[in-house]
Amino acid sequence: MKAMILAAGRGERMRPYTDAVPKPLLEAAGRCLIEYHLAALARAGITDVVINHAHLGDLIEARLGDGARYGVRIRYSPEGPKGLETGGGIFNALGLIGDEPFAVINTDIWTNFPYSDLPRALDGLAHLILVPNPVHHPHGDFVLVNGHVGNDGPERRTFSGISVLTPRLFAGCEPGTYPLAPLLRAAADRGAVTGELYRGAWMDIGTPESLELLRRKLAGR
Repeated sequence: MKAMILAAGRGERMRPYTDAVPKPLLEAAGRCLIEYHLAALARAGITDVVINHAHLGDLIEARLGDGARYGVRIRYSPEGPKGLETGGGIFNALGLIGDEPFAVINTDIWTNFPYSDLPRALDGLAHLILVPNPVHHPHGDFVLVNGHVGNDGPERRTFSGISVLTPRLFAGCEPGTYPLAPLLRAAADRGAVTGELYRGAWMDIGTPESLELLRRKLAGR
């Protein structure tokens, strides 16, 4: 299995930190956010990694290089200074990914989810890792019933930013700038999305406050 780490976001909510440093390179406990994911992927035996980038992307390539020191092989999918959003960014990188299901991970989360548990084959078009709703996102994103993900229901869960997708999810898409969420919701309406609930450690690192909270958490650990 290959993995794609989404690293092209501008990080507007993380300003002023991201004015000079791209969000994936913000550090906590001596390691930048994206390095935690690279280490976890290597432990899981997922060593072929694609990273997209936009804002200050040259700094990401300079920091991570070819990935050898992390035990992975990195290929980059540059998107220019403005980026292509999540859906457009993944579509742009499909030529580096191939035809098999692949893991997709948002840079701006911190978790101890074991990537070795991700399914290598899918019955549908996507498999989502959901988490209990955090305080800042109380209404969740998707409903999970008997391993199937839907859009409507009484108990919505939050999308963790970890998924396995098939290239077929992007059938009919064109190059451009667009989000991933509408593609997932359309697939869920067709019954083509599976999922699971993860109750372990997970944090959304989207603001300076959440980054400082992670730093304190890791310092205490």
